[in-house]
Amino acid sequence: MKIRVCVFTGARSDYGIMKPLLKRIYKDILFDLILVVSGMHLSREFGMTVDDIERDGFKIFHKVEILVSSDTPFGMLKSMGIGLVSFSEVLSHINPDFVILLGDRFETLAFAISCFVLKIPIVHLYGGEITEGALDDSFRHSITKMSWLHFTATEEYRKNVIQLGEDPSRVFNVGALGLDNISKLKLLSKKQVEKMINRKFKKRNFLITYHPATLDECSIEEQVRNLIMAIDSFNDTLFIFTKSNADFGGRLINDLLSNYVNSNPEKAVLFDSMGELLYLSTMKYVDLVIGNSSSGIIEAPSFKIPTINIGNRQSGRIKAKSVIDCSNDYRDIIKAINIGLDPDFRRSLREMTNPYGDGKSAEKIIKIIKKNFTQRDFKKKFYKVRFDSI
Repeated sequence: MKIRVCVFTGARSDYGIMKPLLKRIYKDILFDLILVVSGMHLSREFGMTVDDIERDGFKIFHKVEILVSSDTPFGMLKSMGIGLVSFSEVLSHINPDFVILLGDRFETLAFAISCFVLKIPIVHLYGGEITEGALDDSFRHSITKMSWLHFTATEEYRKNVIQLGEDPSRVFNVGALGLDNISKLKLLSKKQVEKMINRKFKKRNFLITYHPATLDECSIEEQVRNLIMAIDSFNDTLFIFTKSNADFGGRLINDLLSNYVNSNPEKAVLFDSMGELLYLSTMKYVDLVIGNSSSGIIEAPSFKIPTINIGNRQSGRIKAKSVIDCSNDYRDIIKAINIGLDPDFRRSLREMTNPYGDGKSAEKIIKIIKKNFTQRDFKKKFYKVRFDSI
């Protein structure tokens, strides 16, 4: 009998990262892949990316609508409440042997709670990471405590998961799964990218993704205004924006960016979702990645491309030499951009290695899952770490 593997995806970000793993599960004769799609995937406002999943050839077993049209913390809470009810019904129906979840989003937390209460084992990807400037940080750690098997992106993150009381025998450092896309995908040529984005590259080209810094005291309007003021000071430059996520404040960011792009079509373009192939291919040819997305921290270093990491959303994450941190102040952003464009700085990145692994994570994950799911006892005990220096 096949092992019933339920994989949940609620956003373009986690789907793009998990795609190499989904392909391996789908092709493996030992597994029966059950894909549950929810959140931003089902929203036209955020690109209706469920269509991308279906075009990739994956059968979707359940589409679960949970998002409400609200850009506030209360809207997020209502979506989570709808998710708890809906996800529990879906899980009771499909009765999987285990579930795979990635990351830290509020939809994923609601799905994890449903699994935990229903006593369905959780395999968690990307645990142990620190993002001090966002609610996601606590969401991620909460999912870790409900999960049975853990796959982290670095050894330091593995230690963080163990510090949360998880047994080291169930915590594995396999590298960042997102790098598998870079090593496995046949990326587009520069001309193909220009055709797909309907723009010619300029002297300089910036790929920009900005998400709400949900714990930042600076208003979202001020954050976006400072970003636009900074990039607007650079001439002969193409700005390629991807929209923000559905966290509270995301819709406001998207409205502000849409207004700017509509007023500056000759130098800016905005995408609801680029998909991993176009996004990574574009990243290969731009001069800088700008914003506060994890892709600038994890994927961009593999291309030896500088990342301008704005604000504190990604504070606490392990960062390669190519990542330049700056505040939300527009003058600080301009200073960081100039550092990233400096020829000497760019030359210094040529021998840099990405701290997030070798792009072979999916293969490692499958092997470890097969080994660990031969047992049927998924009870956990709190693992106590010795702190001799305290």
